[in-house]
Amino acid sequence: MKTLINGNWVSRSVEDKTIDGSFKRHETAFRNWITRDGSAGPSGKGGFKAESKRYHLYVSLACPWAHRTLIIRLLKGLSEHVGVSIVHPLMKENGWELVNDYPSTTGDPILGKSAIYEIYVKANPFVTSRASVPVLWDKKHDTIVSNESAEIIRMFNSAFDKVTGNTDDYYPIALRSKIDLINTDIYNDVNNGVYKTGFSSTQNAYAKSVRALFSQLDKLDELLSKQRYLLGGVITEADWRLFPTLVRFDCVYVGHFKCNLRRLADYPNLWAYTRDLYQVPGISETVDFDHIKTHYYSSHEMINPFGIVPEGPIIDFNKPHNRDKI
Repeated sequence: MKTLINGNWVSRSVEDKTIDGSFKRHETAFRNWITRDGSAGPSGKGGFKAESKRYHLYVSLACPWAHRTLIIRLLKGLSEHVGVSIVHPLMKENGWELVNDYPSTTGDPILGKSAIYEIYVKANPFVTSRASVPVLWDKKHDTIVSNESAEIIRMFNSAFDKVTGNTDDYYPIALRSKIDLINTDIYNDVNNGVYKTGFSSTQNAYAKSVRALFSQLDKLDELLSKQRYLLGGVITEADWRLFPTLVRFDCVYVGHFKCNLRRLADYPNLWAYTRDLYQVPGISETVDFDHIKTHYYSSHEMINPFGIVPEGPIIDFNKPHNRDKI
């Protein structure tokens, strides 16, 4: 794998690993915010006003972090206002590649680049960063607004309300403290937990992360036995941050990342909850299992050296969920 160091695309050491063999995710490099009037957000600088067709989103359909941005873009009516480019599912020598020779890929009609790392360098010729997705690009200032998915979905949630007329709120003021709290636990033990498990390089690190992962899933299954969504009767940002991990769980994380104490299908409430979210109008169209399985099984040669993509499992996400009765 490679990374950007002072603008150079170079081979990296295992800087994502710690001395005890656990996996550590690095901070994102671009932390500006789109706001309604272009004023500065919680981090970065100002100058990024919400405007139709000004911004462009670069994503992988395989990546759960990018997936959450596609979901909120859809739900907030931004499909006609924020364009999207989709990378090839394989991540090899050049990282995420912008081609159009694989189903659902788009190339790069905005900048004409062939790989995501080239977009980072265009934004900052001396950047030191992993060339990750999602990337939110500003066509006016010719730079990256943000590559932090958690913050991009917050921008999408509220900054464009006057542009779209869509005032649905997935981060309501009354629930923010509760959303932040559950987001933290889910990020640490589930969203990032599957990666900490799958990329562990010692038995102890693996055991620690896999036990924390399933302890959290047990708690969530119990919580969802009493209420339809994570915060009660209304879908919030917290649900859409959890969903991309759950929808990938049985087809990738159970086998490829050794998250195999239980399957999602073994959790009656979590499994029904995932189907409930999957069946929200439009959401199934954001899920591409070919991209998901091809990426994970064929990109991580240190885990699956022959790159063989399994045929299964066969999963019916359209099976009735009956969550509306809770």
